[in-house]
Amino acid sequence: MTGQTPTAVVIGAGIAGLATAALLQSDGHRVTVLESRHDVGGRAGTWERDGFRFDTGPSWYLMPEVFDHFFRLLGTSAAEQLDLVRVDPGYRVFFEGHATPMEIRADRSSNIALFETTDAGSGPALSAYLDSARDAYRLATSRFLYSTYESMRPFFTADTLRLLPRLAPLLTQSLERFVARRFRDPRLRQILGYPAVFLGSAPSMTPSLYHLMSHLDLEDGVWYPLGGFGAFIAAVRRLAQQRGVEILTDAPVTSILTAADAKGRDWTTGVAYEHRGERRILHADVVVSTADLHHTETALLPERVRSYPESWWSRRVPGPSAVLVLLGVRGELPSLAHHSLFFTEDWDDGFARIFGTGASIGSPTSLYVSRTSATDPTTAPAGHENLFVLVPVPADPGLGGGGVDGDGDPGVEAIADEAIRQISEWAGIPDLAARIVVRRTIGPADFADDLHSWRGGALGPAHTLRQSAFLRGSNASAKVDGLYYAGGTTVPGIGLPMCLISAELVLKRLRGDTTTTPLPEPIREPMAQRR
Repeated sequence: MTGQTPTAVVIGAGIAGLATAALLQSDGHRVTVLESRHDVGGRAGTWERDGFRFDTGPSWYLMPEVFDHFFRLLGTSAAEQLDLVRVDPGYRVFFEGHATPMEIRADRSSNIALFETTDAGSGPALSAYLDSARDAYRLATSRFLYSTYESMRPFFTADTLRLLPRLAPLLTQSLERFVARRFRDPRLRQILGYPAVFLGSAPSMTPSLYHLMSHLDLEDGVWYPLGGFGAFIAAVRRLAQQRGVEILTDAPVTSILTAADAKGRDWTTGVAYEHRGERRILHADVVVSTADLHHTETALLPERVRSYPESWWSRRVPGPSAVLVLLGVRGELPSLAHHSLFFTEDWDDGFARIFGTGASIGSPTSLYVSRTSATDPTTAPAGHENLFVLVPVPADPGLGGGGVDGDGDPGVEAIADEAIRQISEWAGIPDLAARIVVRRTIGPADFADDLHSWRGGALGPAHTLRQSAFLRGSNASAKVDGLYYAGGTTVPGIGLPMCLISAELVLKRLRGDTTTTPLPEPIREPMAQRR
């Protein structure tokens, strides 16, 4: 479109949608974001009641350099946009059958000492493990995470080929086995295997390359943006709108429009959406869907132009869903850290219940608790605490949805009640249930209904070997020119940092950039479109 500003429509105003819009607008497009819900944020939403403020999704700020790189692409920095606090201890771990929890601190040396105290010889083993994790992390960020996989040529360079003898075992051996060969104590194995849950997977299903995650929490440290993750969403939204992005909420997209040329090749012409009771059309040169990829492909596209039809999804492994429990609690809860993990002794059974054919929910079960009021007093009224509880469950909307003050589906409320009982017992808070003044639950049916999440999952497809890197799927439609994807259900994967990278990968696609490294900072508009 010589002499004209190219236009783009972004479907969804979660973090991937907002980030994609900000980057494309900065690169010279005129961008409109269409969001089906009343507010932005998607999975990274917020909920407020009676002076309590809850993040309803992501709660771990890891890979800080990815966040900072994104902000620097837009000519700013994380330090300028966010008030970041390093959380110490990074997290506390409660183990079934053990009265004393373990604390993962904000520095490597303390964690090495913890491992050595727990099991003699494990300190040096952790030091070597973290060295390997750091190397694997650097390999991932320089060779894999920032690649669109549009071309495989960058992977056949001499320096990359020299890495193959080391890389192959990391891809073919599970994280569970990789850890077990180096550590004897079951509790230490659980600490090192748990990052698989961040990837929507189980240690037995996750390639050991992902031991790189331990570099993040045991060495790099865990951070928190004051104001919660809603503050991060607000910052990205603000940057997008300052650049001219238009964001329209309560505007669900009903279809992606396509046309065919004389040779039968399809391209996108825009989208159809609903707003204020009317069906509307928005034409665009580019459409980027950051909605769940399954919803995009099977609900928004005509069957003949689906790159990932239902038959493709039938062969995929979903990550877990979750029951989320948001609790406002009267009084202090010092036995809980900002982040607390609760691990059952037989957690293999827990993973089997989530990913096995006879999916079910155990009792007790491994779960996670975030107490943001330990770091951020603005999330709860004075004299109260804010708890976010995540109970992993099978990806099955049939488990039901949540509600406020116990009015969710009975199965979801029963899971919440059992989680409260377990936390009360393990963390030594006998009157926890009696001190709850605000309660809301969210279940798999809510993820399916509100976010169009495949099978009601909380995260997206699990990061198994067959669902990682280029095997995860492409971020560009194979059948519709001008249609791209971003978000946790496409490359590079699950989590806020991955969603920021996925936004950058859309820009790389549009530029024809097949490099495996991040884009230069800051973004510069194409010369022809600068004013």
